[in-house]
Amino acid sequence: MEPHPVSVHPIKSKEQAQEARTGCRKLLADKNMDHDMDHDEEHVPKLFSLAEAERARHQVEPLLIEAMEGRQQMTDMEDSMNAISTRIQMMGGVTIDYEVAGRMRADLNRVVAAVKDVVDRIHATGCIVKDLDTGLVDFPSVIRNEEVYLCWRLGEDRIRFYHRQDEGFSRRKPIDPGDTGPDHPIQ
Repeated sequence: MEPHPVSVHPIKSKEQAQEARTGCRKLLADKNMDHDMDHDEEHVPKLFSLAEAERARHQVEPLLIEAMEGRQQMTDMEDSMNAISTRIQMMGGVTIDYEVAGRMRADLNRVVAAVKDVVDRIHATGCIVKDLDTGLVDFPSVIRNEEVYLCWRLGEDRIRFYHRQDEGFSRRKPIDPGDTGPDHPIQ
C-alpha cells in the first residue's frame, strides 16, 4: 500500500484541530506508540504556558527543519515525476525508462512517509504545524480566559506573538509583557 501524499493545510477551526489530533492518535495507535496520548474521543488539547511553549519550541525546531527539508525534497521529486508524466503523454511512453520511473515513485513515497512521520511527532507534542513551507507552528494556549495560539515561525528567536484560534498568521499580535507577569494571564 502506498503512503498518501502529505499536505499540511492551515487549521482554521477547533473541529479541524480535533480532527487532526484524532488522525494523529489513530496513526500512533496503529504504530503501537500511543502510550502518551489519551484515548478519549473528547481528548482535551494540551494548553501551553509561554514557558512550556518555549521548551516545546526548542524540542520541535529540529523536527520542523527536518520536515521542511523533506517537504522541499518532495516538491523536487514531484516536479521530476510530473516531467515524466508529461513526457509519457506527449510521446506515448516509448522512450521512458520504467525502472527509473518506478524507483523515483518509490523514493517519493519513502520521503512522503518520512515527512508525515515527522509532522505526526510534532503534533504528538501538542504543537500544531500550520505551514511547512514557512515553518509556522502554533501552540494552543489561553490568554485572559480566551483560547488562542501562541505563534512562532522558524527563524524567530522566541515566541513573541499570538492570535485567536479563528484567526491566522496575518492577524497575530505581539504578546504583551504584562501577560507573563505575576498574575500569569497566559495560562
